[in-house]
Amino acid sequence: MPSIRKIGVGTVLISEQAKKNVMEALNANRLSYGPFLNRFENKFAELHNRKFAISCNSGTSALQIALGALKEIHFWKDGDEVIVPAITFIATSNIVLQNGLKPVFVDVDPATYNIDSSKIEAKITKKTKAIIPVHLFGLSAEMEPIMKLARRRNLKIIEDSCETMFVNYKGKPVGSRGDISCFSTYAAHLIVTGVGGLALTNNPKYAVVMKSMMNHGRDSIYLNIDADDKLKNEKEVFKMADRRFSFIRMGYSFRLTELEGALGVAELQTRQTNLRKRLSNAEYLIKNLSKYFQYIQLPDWPNYSEHAFMMFPIVIKSKKINRSRFITFLEKNGIETRYMMPLLNQPYYKKIFGNLEDKYPVAKWINRNGFYIGCHQNLNKDDLDYIVSIFDKFFSNESKK
Repeated sequence: MPSIRKIGVGTVLISEQAKKNVMEALNANRLSYGPFLNRFENKFAELHNRKFAISCNSGTSALQIALGALKEIHFWKDGDEVIVPAITFIATSNIVLQNGLKPVFVDVDPATYNIDSSKIEAKITKKTKAIIPVHLFGLSAEMEPIMKLARRRNLKIIEDSCETMFVNYKGKPVGSRGDISCFSTYAAHLIVTGVGGLALTNNPKYAVVMKSMMNHGRDSIYLNIDADDKLKNEKEVFKMADRRFSFIRMGYSFRLTELEGALGVAELQTRQTNLRKRLSNAEYLIKNLSKYFQYIQLPDWPNYSEHAFMMFPIVIKSKKINRSRFITFLEKNGIETRYMMPLLNQPYYKKIFGNLEDKYPVAKWINRNGFYIGCHQNLNKDDLDYIVSIFDKFFSNESKK
C-alpha cells in the first residue's frame, strides 16, 4: 500500500554551512556565549534597524525579559495593565501574568487576524502601561496607528514578532518600531536554531537590564567570559573579580549556547531565498484555492505590507462546512493542521478569566472556524498540487451531501 504524502506545518533543514559552523564552535571548545552568538545578534539587529540584540533560549523568554525590564525601569506596579490581542499564542499573555501584571484583551481584525488598532483606545485605563501588538502568521499588525496612540497616551510598545521577520511594513522592517521587539528561532519558525529567541531595542538601558535578567540577574559588569579579555590593569581585574558573582535583580536562566548561534548565522544566509519561496507557495495556494471563496477565507494583506508566511491561515466562512470534518480529512490525507492561536477559550484561561469569548466576536469566530497548514520553503510544486487536490476532493465530497 503506498504511503501517504506528509505535508508538515513547518520544516527544518540543516545546511552544510550550518554543520560547518557547529563543528567550528565545537572544535573551538566553546559552548557558552561566543563569536557565533555575537555575530548572530549583531546581524539580526542590523536587519531590523536596531542597535542591540539579546539572544535567549526562546521567543517567550525574550518577551518575559522585555516586559520585566520595562516594569523595573519604569516602576510599574503589580496589577498594572498590558494590552494584548485576543488571538495569539498563549505565551504573549502568559508573560504578562508571570510579571505580575494584568492582560487586557482587544479583539482582532477579521481579515488580517492581528489586533484591531481601532479598538485599543477603548481598553486603555489609568493603569495601562504597555501594548503588545503581535505580528501573527508572518504579517505585521497595523503599527502606524498603534505607535501614534502609544506616543499620545505615553504607553510602551513590545512587538511580539516571533512569527514575522525580515519583511517590511510601510517601508520599515517589522519589529523596528516599538520600544522592544521579540523574535523566535524555535523549530519550524522562519529561521531555526532549534531553540532560541531575541529581544531587540535601541535603548541601551533596556538592553543592559534585559541581558542581566536573561543571565540570572547578574551584575552587568560580567555577562560572558569574553569580558575578561578587555581588562586593562590590576584595578579593573579586581573590580571584575569582586563583582563577577554579584546578582543585582531577580533573573532567569534563559541563556542560549554558541551552537544555536552557529546555526543562526547559517540560517541568516538563506533567509531571502526562503522568504521568496514561502511567498511563492502562498500565492500558488491562494490562486488555486480561490475557487472555494464562498466556503473559506484565504490570506489577504494590504499592499503596503509584506507577508513572511510562517504558515497559511484559513477560516471557514460557510456554515455548510464543518471544521472538525475538514481538518480530519486533511490530517487523514497527510496534511498537518493547527488551530489559529486560540487564547480566550484555553482551559486555564477560562479558569482564571471565565468565559470571555462573547466579548470578542471576531476572536470567537476564528476560534470556532480557523486553522492553518504549512507554506514553508521545502514544499515543492508536487506538494502544492497535492494540497490542492485534497481540497478538491473534500469539497467534491461535501457537494454530494
